[in-house]
Amino acid sequence: MSDAVATILHADMDAFYAAVEQRDHPELRGKPVIVGARSPRGVVLTASYEARAFGVHSAMPSAQARQLCPDAIFVPSRMSHYATVARQIRAVFEEFTPEVEPLSLDEAFLEVTASLRLFHSAADIGRQLKRRVREVTDLAVSVGIGPTKMIAKIASARCKPDGLLEVKPEDVESFLRPLPVNELWGVGPATHAELLRMGITTIGALADGDRDLLEQRLGSLGPALWKLAHGHDRRTVDARRERKSYGEEQTFECDLRDGERLRQTIRAQAEAVARRLRAGTCRARTVTLKIKLAQRIGPGKYPILTRSATLPAAVDDGPSIATAALRLWDAAKAGKTVRLVGVSVSGIESEPAQLPLFTSRQSQRSTALNRALDEIAARFGGDAVSRGGPRKQR
Repeated sequence: MSDAVATILHADMDAFYAAVEQRDHPELRGKPVIVGARSPRGVVLTASYEARAFGVHSAMPSAQARQLCPDAIFVPSRMSHYATVARQIRAVFEEFTPEVEPLSLDEAFLEVTASLRLFHSAADIGRQLKRRVREVTDLAVSVGIGPTKMIAKIASARCKPDGLLEVKPEDVESFLRPLPVNELWGVGPATHAELLRMGITTIGALADGDRDLLEQRLGSLGPALWKLAHGHDRRTVDARRERKSYGEEQTFECDLRDGERLRQTIRAQAEAVARRLRAGTCRARTVTLKIKLAQRIGPGKYPILTRSATLPAAVDDGPSIATAALRLWDAAKAGKTVRLVGVSVSGIESEPAQLPLFTSRQSQRSTALNRALDEIAARFGGDAVSRGGPRKQR
């Protein structure tokens, strides 16, 4: 640990997408809610705690989730609406400190060391932050507090739902020692398996391990994990960290070849991505199309193709993204049968603080239409309205 000890909060919304749906639709409260596609090839985006009690979790196939929880209520996602709520939450975080590093729509790190002089304690900041989030959004947030980012994040995970857990600097090693070793940052499935083969099951066992042997078995990752197991983590909160990409994808109930249904899916994904860009007041310069082919190459494995195009200027409207994505599809399809398609954007740029004084009438109409579509999607869901296709000549 360095001499200058930081105080870091990790704020993580509880079952965020599902909680928003339960808030907006009171008839869903207390019931097992799954946000995601109900189709046989759909995937769970998130599940309420009532559904998690049956073993349902994020990224689980929807078919498996239905088997585990037959009474689950499936709700389609409203990503643009969740992004709007996330901006409200971010504004609450910034009431306590300007040093906020978002990790996703529903979680962020907050560096509050300089804010301590305004509050009684770090725990007091956590309690007030939880109260303000509840007042503004009627949603619950779990807060972990620690001297490093890793400790704060582990603490928030261990106090869910709607909890608050502070780990003081002098308690870091005793807090870490009994935890499963795969709770340590950087321990993925392969590393976890290797550690288990070495007889290391807890973070304490890793901390007591031979550093040279760890390096021999895990390479440079070994000593790095050994330091983390002792609570040494020099990563700081980066308030300048920006989102690097936005994306949407869909697995089809039946494999598809080129046709209007597939093309309309790409257009809808482009619109959903565009709404998320506008909700984040940013634009994107690069469009990527992801294609998962239907030909199986192993148990649960299929070939994946990705194609990207960089646009002349950054955009935030669905038609521009859809046009680029469809061009990529036309260049790549070559008669292929596909299981999944996805549209994502990167090269994210913040919108300029001041727009050009003179804009074209077409640009003004496009902006007004985008605003109207965003309002409808936020209220009724992304599928409530869509743009019309090109008008046919009579």
